[in-house]
Amino acid sequence: MTDTIGFIGAGQLGGPMIARLLGAGHNVLVFARRDDVRQQLSAQGAELADSVADLARRSDVLISCLFSDDQLRELGSGDEGFIANARQGAIFVSHTTGTTATLRELAADPAAPVIVDAPVSGGVNEIASGTLTVLIGGPDAAVERASAVLSAYANPIIATGTLGTALDIKLINNLLFAANSQLVAAATSLGVQLGVEPGALLDALAVCSGGSSASFHMQQAGGLDSFQSAASPFLRKDIGACTSAAAERKADLGLLRTVLASGPLDLTAKTRENVAEKVPSRNT
Repeated sequence: MTDTIGFIGAGQLGGPMIARLLGAGHNVLVFARRDDVRQQLSAQGAELADSVADLARRSDVLISCLFSDDQLRELGSGDEGFIANARQGAIFVSHTTGTTATLRELAADPAAPVIVDAPVSGGVNEIASGTLTVLIGGPDAAVERASAVLSAYANPIIATGTLGTALDIKLINNLLFAANSQLVAAATSLGVQLGVEPGALLDALAVCSGGSSASFHMQQAGGLDSFQSAASPFLRKDIGACTSAAAERKADLGLLRTVLASGPLDLTAKTRENVAEKVPSRNT
């Protein structure tokens, strides 16, 4: 019997993921609120669920691609949430870059399925080419089962250990990216003081030893201002999640804290006061 793959979060990343799952021959069941999105998904061959509870009851592998912990709690908790209504023997795969505390909270529900955390690195282009990087943590059997499905759009898929380890690694990665972004912004400021045009500096960093993923993305975005406008909402969310997780376990951010707090980018309103405080994030 072929598993039904449930999906919730058909947004900027979720939409292309669904397209890849359908292209790989999976039976895909989707819940979406917007009529235009539902029509588009149906035209692509996806089956539509009437509600979150309906989605959960009919899914063998349920994948969520949501923006924040707030969304996970909103759609996962309660009598009509996807945790309480999960099919027996199902697994739940979360692509959200949130906190392990939220996953533990959801897993505490007696009706909860086996949960794996599967944060991603990459974007629409990588999904379309099947080369999205996925980190995945959880019980071995669930990780193996989920990986077989995620391979429709992900390669590599890196098993990291027990539940929560994938999120921890992703949060550290994102904190490092944010710190690198601060350093690139500081280097750009130095260049201006020396009479160097910012675009020329970013072009040089693309091929020089001082370059980084942050400088590459800044160049691709068209400069510091465009990068900050596009990336700040995601960086603020991830900085908040990582620093909150670190504070919960009394981990020291060390030099990363210093760079985040003193860099020129305003990545979070809390950064300059106390980078270890959690930053509220909006409800992808």
